[in-house]
Amino acid sequence: QVQLAESGGGFVQAGDSLKLSCAASGRTSRITAMGWFCQPPGKELESVSRISGNRWNAYSRYYAYSVKGRFIIYRDNVKSTAYLQMNDLEPEDTAVYYCTAGPEFLKNDYWGLGTKVTVSS
Repeated sequence: QVQLAESGGGFVQAGDSLKLSCAASGRTSRITAMGWFCQPPGKELESVSRISGNRWNAYSRYYAYSVKGRFIIYRDNVKSTAYLQMNDLEPEDTAVYYCTAGPEFLKNDYWGLGTKVTVSS
């Protein structure tokens, strides 16, 4: 089994930055891809960003249109940790952010419990 633990959420002002971290533990050899979903208040889950790859295979990244150019996803495979650098935050980014991981780029077999991000205007 794989466990994911997110950290880094908080309360910030519009225009500020936050960095979310997602540490994987357990059978991390099962993980090829890691990423983030978010659920804004009263809305459905949305895919934010995803990354797969390692030092032997080129990294693939996906960003939702709403965060492209503001968020950066990267990972440290030695630490089995993924990061989401969130810059120029907007009130619309307010959500609970969930880390996901899976054996393929589009598979989200494992989920964290979430970390809350609140951006005030």
